[in-house]
Amino acid sequence: MHPTLQYPFDNQLILRKRKSLKRELLASPNLMEKRVAILGGSTTHDIKDMLELFLLDQGIKPVFFESEYAQYWQDAMFDNPELVALKPDVIFIHTSNRNINTYPEVDNTPEEIDAMLAQTMAHFISMWDKLRETYHCPIIQNNFEYPFYRLLGNQDASNIHGRVNFITRLNMEFYGYAQTHEGFFINDINYLAADYGLEKWSDPFYWHMYKYCCCMDAIPRLAFSVSNIIKSLFGKNKKAFALDLDNTLWGGIVGDDGVENLAIGPETSMGQVYSEFQQYLKAHKKLGVLLNVVSKNERENALAGLNHPDSVLPPEEFISIKANWEPKSLNLTQMAQELTLLPESFVFVDDNPAERAIIRQQVPGVPAPEIGKVEHYIDVIDRSGFFEATNLSKDDLKRNEMYKENVKRAEMQASFANYEDYLLSLKMTATIKSFESLYMSRIAQLTNKSNQFNLTTKRYTQEEIEAAAADPKTVTLYGKLEDCFGDNGVVSVVIAEEKEDALDIILWLMSCRVLKRDMEFAMMDELAAEAQKRGLKKLIGHYYPTAKNAMVKEFYALQGFTKVDEDEQGNTRWELDLTNGYEKKQHVIQIQN
Repeated sequence: MHPTLQYPFDNQLILRKRKSLKRELLASPNLMEKRVAILGGSTTHDIKDMLELFLLDQGIKPVFFESEYAQYWQDAMFDNPELVALKPDVIFIHTSNRNINTYPEVDNTPEEIDAMLAQTMAHFISMWDKLRETYHCPIIQNNFEYPFYRLLGNQDASNIHGRVNFITRLNMEFYGYAQTHEGFFINDINYLAADYGLEKWSDPFYWHMYKYCCCMDAIPRLAFSVSNIIKSLFGKNKKAFALDLDNTLWGGIVGDDGVENLAIGPETSMGQVYSEFQQYLKAHKKLGVLLNVVSKNERENALAGLNHPDSVLPPEEFISIKANWEPKSLNLTQMAQELTLLPESFVFVDDNPAERAIIRQQVPGVPAPEIGKVEHYIDVIDRSGFFEATNLSKDDLKRNEMYKENVKRAEMQASFANYEDYLLSLKMTATIKSFESLYMSRIAQLTNKSNQFNLTTKRYTQEEIEAAAADPKTVTLYGKLEDCFGDNGVVSVVIAEEKEDALDIILWLMSCRVLKRDMEFAMMDELAAEAQKRGLKKLIGHYYPTAKNAMVKEFYALQGFTKVDEDEQGNTRWELDLTNGYEKKQHVIQIQN
């Protein structure tokens, strides 16, 4: 991650260095290409440039369509040929309060104002519905920022004739649409403008001179916000914290000052600040973010600090606690291996700038935000957008519990000499079925998040997942796995297409938290059975190498396939003959279909 593009960033520096930053970022390996349409109600060229930089930094190479000035509605409603040809993966509608055509006046009746509101909403809803029907992709829509003046003063917020009141009502209607339509997301420029400073954000000079809805200096903040939604939609969110302890979770050094002298809790102002930060971190657990400790400390001292009577985060709130004198970079990479996560899935939070610099150098891709003083820890982490929430599944809400259950499984495994006996002791049951509406969101999420156990690394929107499920020539399977310790949720996804006498596997992925549990064999057994049911003679599989999926290079060989082709890039094609029958491969999981 490029330091220039990490929050808090220098807006003017990014605007000034945009060309050199783009050249540097385009050299990054393994960029995911996505087609992004920008439909603008104001000038969007600089927004597009900034959005490109932030997306490249997040591992996404955008291919853009950009509407002409203020042609957002026409391009949406009348099928602009360039937009249709793009087949966008995501659409961003950049409108603002400058695109509200009619506002209440003091002599309007309540009924007239309601009609204005309905007319404005009809304008937008007709566009959203048309875009959904035509492109079947996620839509990101700005809400409205407050006006830069209030004709009625403070009454502008509560009086139905006020612009602030009217915009508030419109925003609530937008939110209602978002709550009832999947794949529709709000880019909250109302909050961005307030956070940036409404007076500066809405400087009229930039509208009348350039037709910008905000000042030039605020454009990187706006584009960064949109990029966070897009990277979340395509599985680029972070998944875990790696947290320092001394002067990070509490004030003071536990080994030197003693537990009783740490700044934490309600007794002092600094103690209250650290408590608030711990509460903020704890709230992330309900989003599925994993909390972990990486601290240079004696383990006994670290646990004593976490067990402080005013601590919001006692030891049981963490998945992994590494408190020793090893380099933090080594501890973080080992932690990632133990949790079957990639190191770049973590956000490293440490008050020591030297430790942050080492992590950035030794563990590329791991952000180590410049958190500053403790009073600003929350500001910096929150505005960095590491964990932007788009689709929250039940599995997300249970993720911490699932990883704790994995720790228990590892402890049980150590007590068995025979691995198959260990697997049988887990009393595993699996549900393997065709895609169901209940799990569409989770399935789409997995296709965008899974990188290591992913044979082809194809990415799907929820709309594309639903289309695959509805196609009679496509076989779709999801797998859920439960055992004596708990429910792992949906952990595996397969999509295969009928091609002549074969079933061609175009997507196969599995969550790494169920590695070596024979779930991959259970999925293969069900896939082969479905192919035979359809009268097909063989299965075809593909492996496309990436920087992250080397672990599954020989996956099809382990499943009994024969490699029939390999190109210079290492892309391989495999076949399994079904004409002589198929022998089931897994015997430790009970299948409940």
